Amino acid sequence: MSSYPHPIIAREGWPFIASTLAVALIAQVLGGFAWAAFPWLVLLFMLQFFRDPPRAIPADPAAVLSPADGRIVSVEKARDPYLDREALKISVFMNVFNAHSNRIPVDGTVIKTEYFSGSFLNAELAKASLENERAVTCLRTAAGHEVTCVQVAGLIARRILCYAKTGDRFARGDRYGFIRFGSRVDVYLPLQAVPRASVGDKVHATESVLAELV
Repeated sequence: MSSYPHPIIAREGWPFIASTLAVALIAQVLGGFAWAAFPWLVLLFMLQFFRDPPRAIPADPAAVLSPADGRIVSVEKARDPYLDREALKISVFMNVFNAHSNRIPVDGTVIKTEYFSGSFLNAELAKASLENERAVTCLRTAAGHEVTCVQVAGLIARRILCYAKTGDRFARGDRYGFIRFGSRVDVYLPLQAVPRASVGDKVHATESVLAELV
């Protein structure tokens, strides 16, 4: 991209980083480095967790891009309960060391959004897709393909942020949400989509191709 409209450190992390920095500085002044070492380490963790680096967008317009950094934990035929259809489901698991900014995988218009409260099971488990807290964003491309993105809270994740609203138009790679502290994103695609990622693959939001729409 020629420009990047978001800060390199995600705005969702600013309150956490500011408060941790304040604690570290106070501990440093009052007790020296021995007291401040742990807060400084926490600050370093916060900075790496809330990083939001710019990403290059692949040229292929048929490519479905990864909405998140992480590891592929599922590539399978499954029921898309949000659009009531059979679909190709690809799931990306994010651990606490991945960047957690979520990006739109296809050019399209938001046709539906939903939020579900739920449990906080380990996001690597298959049942987390339907039992955990989650936010759903359904998109329709100009060619009529429908793509569902589901942000799923994890074991220690306690806040899903989704900024998409029905009627919004997005381009591939646009930032649309954030999940704090470990989670997964499920992508439901038309059955005829051709998967380009396999279980175990490490992927990066926007830059990695999950599948191709045909």
